[in-house]
Amino acid sequence: MKDRLTDALYGLGWATVKKLPEPVANGLGRCIADQVWKRRGKSVLRLESNLARVVPDASPERLAALSQAGMRSYMRYWMESFRLPSWSKDRMASGFLPEDVHHLTEGLASGRGVVLALPHMGNYDLAGAWVTTKLDTPFTTVAERLKPETLYDRFVAYRESLGMEVLPHVGGSAFGTLARRLRAGGLVCLVADRDLSASGVEVKFFGEATRMPAGPAMLAQQTGALLLPVTLWYDDSPVMKGRVHPPIEVPETGDRASRTSSMTQALADAFATGIADHPEDWHMLQRLWLADLEERRP
Repeated sequence: MKDRLTDALYGLGWATVKKLPEPVANGLGRCIADQVWKRRGKSVLRLESNLARVVPDASPERLAALSQAGMRSYMRYWMESFRLPSWSKDRMASGFLPEDVHHLTEGLASGRGVVLALPHMGNYDLAGAWVTTKLDTPFTTVAERLKPETLYDRFVAYRESLGMEVLPHVGGSAFGTLARRLRAGGLVCLVADRDLSASGVEVKFFGEATRMPAGPAMLAQQTGALLLPVTLWYDDSPVMKGRVHPPIEVPETGDRASRTSSMTQALADAFATGIADHPEDWHMLQRLWLADLEERRP
C-alpha cells in the first residue's frame, strides 16, 4: 500500500505540476518546503546535521536558516523536475549557465570520452537536459533501483525523455556498458558523493571520513576518459548556475587501488569546494559520514 501511494503521489506531481504556470509552481514549492521544514522531521534534522559539518562555525540560528534554504532548494529541484518534460528545447538550453564548460567541450572534441561526476546539488536532471539540447550530446547515466518498481520505471522514462540513456544501479553490467560508451568517445554522467554499494573508497570530506563511489575514477583509469567534477547551485534568477572543475588526472605511480583512492579524494575535494560555496544547494538528507552510519548499527 505504501509503495502504491508513493508511486501515485509522484505520478500526480508529474501530471499536475507541469501544467502550472512557473511562478505558481515555484510558490507551491516554497510553501511545501517551509511546511516540511517547520515540522522538523528526520530528513530536515539530518540535513541540518550534515550542514553542521559543512559550516562548522555556524550558530544554531544560521544552521536553521541554511536548512530552510536547503529545503526550498530541494523543492525547487522537484518542481523543476516535474515540469522539465513540458519545457521546450530552447527553455532547457537557456535554463543552465555553467562556468568553465570548455573543460567538457574540449574533452568531447578530443574523442577520448568524458566522465562528469556530480554531488547531490542543484538539479542534475536540468544540467543533463542542457547537455542534450544546448550541446546536442547524448550521454549515459546510472539510476538507483527505487521501490516500488513502477516508480523506478517513471524515473527512467522521465530521464530517457530528456535524451539520457539510463542503466540500473545493480550488478556489474552497468560498469561494462559505461566503459564501452567512453571508449567510443561518449559522455557518462554520474552522481558520486554517496556510496550505494558499501564498497566505495574512504575519503576525508569536510574533515571526517566517508565513502564515495570508486566508479568514476576506475572508469577514467580503465578507458582513458577525462574525469571532470561538476558542482551546481541556484541564485535568485530562474537560471541554474554551475561549474565544470578542472580534470582530475590519473596518478603516474601506484597500483590501481592507490590511484583510485587518490582520484576519489580529489573528487571529494572538488565537491567540498562547491558545497562550501553553496551549502544550501546540497541536497543530502541521508546519513553520509561513517560516524553517523556506525551510530545506526545495532
